[in-house]
Amino acid sequence: MKKIFYLLICFFSLVNTQAQIHEVGVFLGGSNYIGDIGPTTYVSPNKAAFGLLYKWNKSPRHSYKVSYIQSQITSNDRASQESSRNLREYRFDNDLKELSVGLEFNFFDFNLHQLNTKLTPYVSSGVSYFFSKYNLDLPGSVVEGRTERRKSIAIPMIVGIKSNITPHFILALETGARYTLTDNIDGSFYENFGNINNNDWYVFTGVTLTYTFGEKPCYCAQ
Repeated sequence: MKKIFYLLICFFSLVNTQAQIHEVGVFLGGSNYIGDIGPTTYVSPNKAAFGLLYKWNKSPRHSYKVSYIQSQITSNDRASQESSRNLREYRFDNDLKELSVGLEFNFFDFNLHQLNTKLTPYVSSGVSYFFSKYNLDLPGSVVEGRTERRKSIAIPMIVGIKSNITPHFILALETGARYTLTDNIDGSFYENFGNINNNDWYVFTGVTLTYTFGEKPCYCAQ
């Protein structure tokens, strides 16, 4: 009876600790914008981006994620492949700060209780709330320079691949496009230029390095 009781304690300890594996870490990379000013290349980082993140690994296949990333989002018509934009020469800078919550799904089991090296692609989505302050420059117009503060919501769509490089550190490479619910990251909505039917996008591309912690499962004697 005593042995059965001990095994039950170990079983419930295992269930509990498996639900308490956490990750904290950093994001380092770059940002780019897709909209009414400059080039429209999907992944083309041109400014540094950095942030912090936390994950709660609910199972080997999925985790809940909270992240904060900030960067200067910028674009210039002179870098566009479209001649009409080259001639227009509009440009903007936007100091953007993003807070996101979401769910990450692993294509393969990523069990952090196992010490062997693991590798898996993953996808992630959720909702982002961002604050921005843009500076808009429209040469040849009445708006030679304008500054505005804005806040809005975006839907992140992230793909990546990750591996545990040590028993406690996980390295990942990812790119994530954010579809915003506004057409005014660049100021085009209020200044009435570009396609008003298409909302703006911004993209973060880079690496994450996270440290894992949480108690290991109970290995019970037979």
